[in-house]
Amino acid sequence: MPDYLPFDPYPRAPVPLPPPLTCDSQFHVFGPREQYPVRPNAAYEMPTATWQVAQELHATLGIERGVIVQATTYGADHTVVLDALEGLNAGGPRRYMACANAAVLTERDDAYLQKLHDAGVRGARFTRGGLGISLTAAEQERAFARVKELGWYVKVQPEPNGMAEQLSTFESLDVPVLLDHMGRADPTRGDADPSLVRILELFERGNFWVMLSLSEKISKAGAPWDDVVPLAQRLIDAAPDRCVWGSDWPHPVSVKQPPNEGALMELLYRFAPDATTQQKILVDNPARFFGFETP
Repeated sequence: MPDYLPFDPYPRAPVPLPPPLTCDSQFHVFGPREQYPVRPNAAYEMPTATWQVAQELHATLGIERGVIVQATTYGADHTVVLDALEGLNAGGPRRYMACANAAVLTERDDAYLQKLHDAGVRGARFTRGGLGISLTAAEQERAFARVKELGWYVKVQPEPNGMAEQLSTFESLDVPVLLDHMGRADPTRGDADPSLVRILELFERGNFWVMLSLSEKISKAGAPWDDVVPLAQRLIDAAPDRCVWGSDWPHPVSVKQPPNEGALMELLYRFAPDATTQQKILVDNPARFFGFETP
């Protein structure tokens, strides 16, 4: 298993700080390994990135809400996420929720799914093929049915070359669907990129949303990722009420040094320069999609 690079240990606060109740709509937690062993044949393992470190990061960034996304590293065993939710939500209202890996819908029973739901899990992520978890057509249909029964959303991780070819599997769903990482559209292709074309088409259906994230890997130009700005703005212009933002901390499967989190949040400000749109993407949209309680 190759070694991947850890997150920047010295995050800086963005300038300015984001609005109150800003949500990091995708981050992960890993380890420690002796407490949370990786599943057999896991495609990757990351350096330890605990919920306590994530909590400190969010405090630095001015983030008050978050959504933990289960990594394929742990498969259907969601202990690391359950423990993180308990720790992050201790002593107050629920400000952290989570998204399961879709494997749990085929490998675990209803009681386990109810345990996840009670803890704050509200969605299931269907991960890209190269990460070692795949469902048969029958398993996928059963997974979709269980998502609907639970009142959850579907989350789709794009393949490295974009998600255009994946979307036929999900386009007929009548549950909320969140498309990760701007579909991994190629920013050099503009409106001709097939993944962007399909996302813009699916926006017309009303139940498709997009995650503004993974800019550092989508970019062909490198920091400060200028080439990604028009792509993000195209998505925001098309559906400003259905875009959310995620850090993707600690940046799994990074072969280049992950960026500073403060710089990534400032990139979001470049995507959406006006305060009204920032409020939608960082606060209002995630509150509505994930179901955070309004104070």
